[in-house]
Amino acid sequence: MLTLVAVGLVVAAAAAFRGTWSPCGLSMLSTVTPLAESGRGHRYRWTATWFFLGAVLGGAATGSVAAVAAVAIGALDLSAPTTYAIAGVAAVCAAGLDGRLLGPPIPHHRRQVNEDWLGRYRAWVYGAGFGWQIGTGVATYIMSAGVYLVIVLAALTGDPRSALVVCVTFGAVRGSMVLIGARITSAERLARVHERFEAWREPVRRILVGVLALAAGVLAAAGGGPAIVLALASGAVTTAVGAARRLRRGAPAPSADACSIAGTAPV
Repeated sequence: MLTLVAVGLVVAAAAAFRGTWSPCGLSMLSTVTPLAESGRGHRYRWTATWFFLGAVLGGAATGSVAAVAAVAIGALDLSAPTTYAIAGVAAVCAAGLDGRLLGPPIPHHRRQVNEDWLGRYRAWVYGAGFGWQIGTGVATYIMSAGVYLVIVLAALTGDPRSALVVCVTFGAVRGSMVLIGARITSAERLARVHERFEAWREPVRRILVGVLALAAGVLAAAGGGPAIVLALASGAVTTAVGAARRLRRGAPAPSADACSIAGTAPV
């Protein structure tokens, strides 16, 4: 199942990076910075370190759930083609959600961290607390169906250690994004960072859809014939559903030559 683990790690990193564009992620670019922390009488490095550690623990919390599921799936002793077929279909569905072909539309679970913590608790408490919530992937805004796919792939490995590693990777990458604000020492730099981030919002979303579609293709190929058939079939259904939704809204259906891997459509 090395291919499954490798794909899980790539999807985890990509989905975690995409999460930076959530309301929580963007607020962290204003909240945990040298500029903001100095105003509160705290050291940025201290708070950022606790934020990262909290995010890793958050990933581990999600990973522990995925590890239990991995034990259960391992007990089923599924064949490799069956496992890869399930993973491939899940990746197609994730790409369809992020590609706005399926509903409900992303983002899901529209919840932010409690900013009242900033004035109520010590730096290490709100740093670790914010990091943990963001690192779980599911406690705040879910900006990509890739988050769900990470958990599914982790569980499908059938190995609790691999499941934990995949989810901890998500938390670690998510937590490391706080370093983007390391050079924000003035209001002008803060404004520039947010301006650049906003410009990359849509390109990053599109890139992630491509990553999810590519993951579907790799997983289907690894599973052989049955997995490929299932992935293509689910991709075709996803594209058809998306086209029907577009037509109901009065929008033109995507052209066939613009479609991407595994039946996903342009976004």
